[in-house]
This record gives sequence, structure tokens and C-alpha cells, in this order.
Amino acid sequence: FVIADAEPRDVLKLLMEQHGLGQSDLAEVMPQGRVSDILAGRRAISKAQSKALAQRFKVDAGVFL
Repeated sequence: FVIADAEPRDVLKLLMEQHGLGQSDLAEVMPQGRVSDILAGRRAISKAQSKALAQRFKVDAGVFL
């Protein structure tokens, strides 16, 4: 489904909730500390991270940019 005008961190948070995942469950994509920083708004999602997250959640990488 489409999430209109959502912040990338909000999209990540929603997908994590839908899949029942915690920050440490994304260790194959990025360190838990980085996930924490992204969710708290202290760090943006890089292009490389957006591609890895897109593969993990099977969504378009653009939702994280």
C-alpha cells in the first residue's frame, strides 16, 4: 500500500512494527545503534542503507529516501 508524505524513519518504524521486529533484528542491514539514531531522528538513512532496507522489507528503496 502507499504511505503518502511519510518521513523515512516513520516508514521504517511502521515496517518494523508490521513485521514484529526490534532494532537488533536489523543487524544484517546495519548496527543497532544506527537504527536507534535513525528512529530518533539523529541520522538520515543513506542510499546504501535504503537499498539494504528495501531488500529486507521487499519495498522500493525510494520510501527510505
